[in-house]
Amino acid sequence: MISVRFRGGCKNYYFDPKGVQVRMGDQVIVETAQGPEFATCTEGNHEVADSAIVKPLCAMLRKATEADCRTVEQNKKKEREAFDICERKIADHGLEMKLVNVSASFDGNKIVFYFTADGRVDFRELVRDLASVFRARIELRQIGVRDEAKMIGGLGICGRPFCCSQFLDGFMPVSIKMAKTQNLSLNPTKISGTCGRLMCCLKYEQNAYEDAAKRMPKVESFVQTPDGPGNVKSVDLLRETMKVSLDSALPSEPLKTYRSCEIRVLRNGKGSRDGIEIPERPARYVEEKPEEEFITPVITATPFYMDSHLEDAPIREKMGVEGSDSGKPRRRHRGGRRRGGKPAGDLVKPDAKQAQPKSGEEKKGGQGSQKPRPPKQQGPKQPQQPKPETAKAAEGGDGGEAKRRRRPHHRGGRRRNKGGEGGGPAPKSE
Repeated sequence: MISVRFRGGCKNYYFDPKGVQVRMGDQVIVETAQGPEFATCTEGNHEVADSAIVKPLCAMLRKATEADCRTVEQNKKKEREAFDICERKIADHGLEMKLVNVSASFDGNKIVFYFTADGRVDFRELVRDLASVFRARIELRQIGVRDEAKMIGGLGICGRPFCCSQFLDGFMPVSIKMAKTQNLSLNPTKISGTCGRLMCCLKYEQNAYEDAAKRMPKVESFVQTPDGPGNVKSVDLLRETMKVSLDSALPSEPLKTYRSCEIRVLRNGKGSRDGIEIPERPARYVEEKPEEEFITPVITATPFYMDSHLEDAPIREKMGVEGSDSGKPRRRHRGGRRRGGKPAGDLVKPDAKQAQPKSGEEKKGGQGSQKPRPPKQQGPKQPQQPKPETAKAAEGGDGGEAKRRRRPHHRGGRRRNKGGEGGGPAPKSE
């Protein structure tokens, strides 16, 4: 068999392909009780149970050709013209009816007009006028508001297209009892569809709610909880939880929530407590949480502190910035940022740059790279007598160079006199 669907419908019908291989999506011409019709294949050749076939079984005439597709387009154009003409005829006769849709048969011998009305309508005169215009068999069919929504289509309050126009092959009976079972608001504007009737989706979850209602107690039931006896005030069927008003609770104390496995129903529904024995309190439900597994991160790239030429270096050199001299340790200089530049006097020989400074230069910030600051304005001081060693050094050949050299200024301490003026012994170079 093959399954086909007609234009504007959601129900599938079975037809005998007569040995022709048909694929899903192919256009076919099938034989129906009203004559040949144009349809779309929704499922190719497949086996079907005998009980699912409605006899007499009709057969497929042929696959649709280009001429058949042109005929369908002409019929659609004819339907639009018939819709406008019928609306004018309805207004001329003053009939209280609303035209919904027009459908023409594949061979063009029959035109069906679908309309809605509040009651019975006498449209005999309308049929005569339409038959004289189209020269075909005219049929007027009254439909309900649900069928109207299915034919026109649209979007529901959920934002999706109507279920009846997408996949429902028939309308299911829906009652207000379903809304009560699902604890929905009984406001008609919230549980009604665009057609004005109860939404079809109320039927989808009704079986699940009915099954949960069998396991849960009713409202005002007398139950025993881990905290003592009480009455059920509300029930949540989806979460299978309930709110209980305990007998030992204060009037201002909020209701407590329990699971269905934590309570014992002593009386289901309203009634008296006389003669009811209160059993022991049931155990409290403890939710088991899975143990958290610690996942060790996988490092794909080599960190900068694990580089091959830094494996034996000190920590400060490992933490150096890329592009800088990683061989020099990082030092903090108090009083501001470190200033670059050459020293005022270079007394260190090129091969002695890595030598340690003497006691006179062993201060913070006194590495020769810091530019000396000008002396502060102070009052006059009495000149001090030079020491014998200093005076003797001043008379030597190197005295002129030592006299020109200035000692760097040390922040945070008192100012010292120059070596050439008798302040202290000048540092010696190695």
